Amino acid sequence: MERVLSGLRPTGKLHLGHYHGVLTNFIKLQDMYECYFFVADLHALTTNYAKTEDIQSSVIQMLADWIAVGIDPEKASIFIQSSIPQHSELHTILSMITPLGWLERVPSYKEKLGEETPSDLHTYGFLGYPVLMASDILIYKAHKVPIGEDQLAHLEFTREIVRRFNYLYKTVFPEPQPLLTTAPKVPGTDGRKMSKSYDNCLYISDPPDVISKKILTMVTDPHRIRRTDKGNPDLCPVYDLHKLHTPPDRLQEINTGCRTAGIGCVDCKKVVIGEINTLLAPIREKRESLVKQPDILRNIVERGNKKAATFAAATMQEVKEAIRIVYDFRTAGL
Repeated sequence: MERVLSGLRPTGKLHLGHYHGVLTNFIKLQDMYECYFFVADLHALTTNYAKTEDIQSSVIQMLADWIAVGIDPEKASIFIQSSIPQHSELHTILSMITPLGWLERVPSYKEKLGEETPSDLHTYGFLGYPVLMASDILIYKAHKVPIGEDQLAHLEFTREIVRRFNYLYKTVFPEPQPLLTTAPKVPGTDGRKMSKSYDNCLYISDPPDVISKKILTMVTDPHRIRRTDKGNPDLCPVYDLHKLHTPPDRLQEINTGCRTAGIGCVDCKKVVIGEINTLLAPIREKRESLVKQPDILRNIVERGNKKAATFAAATMQEVKEAIRIVYDFRTAGL
């Protein structure tokens, strides 16, 4: 069975954008491949190195969300990046053969530098994070990596490192292939893309009354001012939520009702509120149980760490042999 590797930075509670864009894909992949899903806490340090006090709680919150939505530790290995020292060890070795120019031309590097952030990103760690990302993938010899089209350049960077390492030493790593995924449009409460930086999220852990309150304040079709005005659902972010959560027959009713003024915006919102809360109810229940029983999450991570560490140690042994830093003084000719 081919291996798949993917990870998420621990940024606290996950929202519906994560659910539809990443987690539902994880659930599908765990039945198709040998999956390694990891919490990328070292990557969190590339931009938040000066604010580490929230990392532990963010890791626990995220793990609870993963398990609650249906990622199965019996099917996938779930582990924490920093618990596997071989990630950092391989990162160090790969950094020795990575030309500086490769890092400086990564598309997101200059883009991120141009953004306003609370941390100074002129650091070695931020410049070199693509090498750490490559190490994450290669330490498990992943055959496939689920990504969106906007991340193809990052994966190609990893493939370039593979070709360079295999050429300089010996063939150790396979070239990972992209598993292209299409992230659906998940609007936040202000109509923009759902993002914590915009403070517009519907969180997986939000209780029903909070979901209701947030959606009732959402913007709709800006041209529909009065209840009797006909609307255009294609201009309404609430309808984008409907497309993700409302059954097809009911969705068509909403579409027609909006265009003919047969349904008002408040009633339209109430329908999607009900659908989202129905989806999240069992997830919330399981999540609350997990948070109250931290030993369950600890055991899951310990098992995942153990399996990941075993694989990673074997890969590092191959790497060291390939670059000739495994020493046997009995045969060294001394």
